Amino acid sequence: MVSITKKVAVSDGWAAWQAAYDFGNAHHAFAGVLADCTLEDDVRMVTFTNGMVVKERLIGIDEGRRRIAYAVIDGPFAHHNASFQIRDNGVGGGVMIWTCDILPDEASAMVEPLMQAGIEAFARNLEAVT
Repeated sequence: MVSITKKVAVSDGWAAWQAAYDFGNAHHAFAGVLADCTLEDDVRMVTFTNGMVVKERLIGIDEGRRRIAYAVIDGPFAHHNASFQIRDNGVGGGVMIWTCDILPDEASAMVEPLMQAGIEAFARNLEAVT
């Protein structure tokens, strides 16, 4: 199993949490990497701008820790689980931490650049609305 972690500073920790928390509208927070997102119950269908489509199940939301966990349940992986957490920096801003565990290990060659592009898009899109 490969674990990948990406971090990005955000100027508004609360706004970052609101964006990450909105599980069914990920295509807004990650515009430029995600083209669409639809939600039914606790499962969303995510379409990437490269055409890849995956089905993700919401595992849980911990509002106190500002953490959301999800897993890909239909996609090109033997295993995929991930989480976003927003931590405050004490002066209004914060850091978004995105962690993903995947199998097979070779899938990291596809996932790592998508995560990098995604976290950059998240920060860029958040700054555009705050």
